[in-house]
Amino acid sequence: MNLEILKYNEKQEADHKDVCDILAKEIDSNLPGAESKIWHSHPVWFLDGNPTVGYSKQKPGIRLMFWSGADFEEPGLNVLGKKFKDASVFFNNCSDINRSDLRQWLRKAQDIQWDYKNLVKRKGRLERLR
Repeated sequence: MNLEILKYNEKQEADHKDVCDILAKEIDSNLPGAESKIWHSHPVWFLDGNPTVGYSKQKPGIRLMFWSGADFEEPGLNVLGKKFKDASVFFNNCSDINRSDLRQWLRKAQDIQWDYKNLVKRKGRLERLR
């Protein structure tokens, strides 16, 4: 696991640390070849330089976000915005995580991607990569 992500996880309260550890292990295992790092103060995994999945501590809990998740058409993921293609879910303890669902979302994260890497260059216009 990326050392900076491990440090991020260690800073969380006990239940949230366990959630973060599970998420990091599952993402590392199920997104082969992804680059992971702390980006905008939280853990994010990139495929070919494109942000794909990450998590952050927020008031409702640990938010797992998929940048292209709106197109996954998964009932367990909430689509909040209209401008971007992200979708997310919140976890507060390990029992909240359905690993089967998580692995399904990670498979879709590899197959369904919007080009966030070039968002600024395209002046806020997203293009589908896959």
